[in-house]
Amino acid sequence: MRETKQLLNDMQSASAAQFNQQSDRYGKSHILADTRDVEEALRNVETPQGGKALDAATGGGHTALWLVRHGWEVTAGDIAVRMLENARKLCADAGFKIETRMFPAEEMPFTDQAFGLVTVRVAPHHFSSPEKFVQEAARVIAPGGHLMVIDGSVPDDDPETEAWLHRVEKLRDPSHGRFLSRTAWEALARAAGLSIVRSELHPRKQPDLEWYFETAATSEENRAEVLEAVRNASAHVKARLQLANEAGKIVWWWPMLTLLAHKN
Repeated sequence: MRETKQLLNDMQSASAAQFNQQSDRYGKSHILADTRDVEEALRNVETPQGGKALDAATGGGHTALWLVRHGWEVTAGDIAVRMLENARKLCADAGFKIETRMFPAEEMPFTDQAFGLVTVRVAPHHFSSPEKFVQEAARVIAPGGHLMVIDGSVPDDDPETEAWLHRVEKLRDPSHGRFLSRTAWEALARAAGLSIVRSELHPRKQPDLEWYFETAATSEENRAEVLEAVRNASAHVKARLQLANEAGKIVWWWPMLTLLAHKN
């Protein structure tokens, strides 16, 4: 087993505190419990006999559960101990056993080529260094293995929408880092020696903004600033994110990235 320092930087510490506090909101009823996006992303990836998968920043464990159900031997990692407890329980309640390890996604305590698959889902925008994460993922993936990334993204060459979305997400959840564009993720994967199998942006409708406030325990002051940003959003941003009021609920559509990369 590879040793790591296990010292968290300021951004990682903020994320650990946030998700330990809010871990119970990521249970079976969370929107990430719908794993059709994982199934689509991995539709052509076969599960080898005894195949080992690492689900980094596992959160509530929904991706880990999908993987173990499909025959992978799963290790789920996170920097929030409460998240790991909940992920282990989610899988146990479904009749499956997974291993859990606490570590930052940017520094994985595993030997080279230890896994046939590394997954991360709706978490990298909290990472202090997506680049280090991809490099670590490429290191622990065995030749012939895959990296799957699913996360919120931003349109290429649209700085206005990117700036608005970044400001709103940072206010809603201060542990938010930044969304990366599809081309930025592709560049990170290639720089780490991976080849792109699939890279797609598709819109995903987000629930009522009030649900997001509750999930992130957004402060009243920050809620007011987010609502002001929504009111003052430009016509361009509103159109690009399909920002709207539906029966009194503020909804919008994230650009969601699905990237699958292969280690030759």
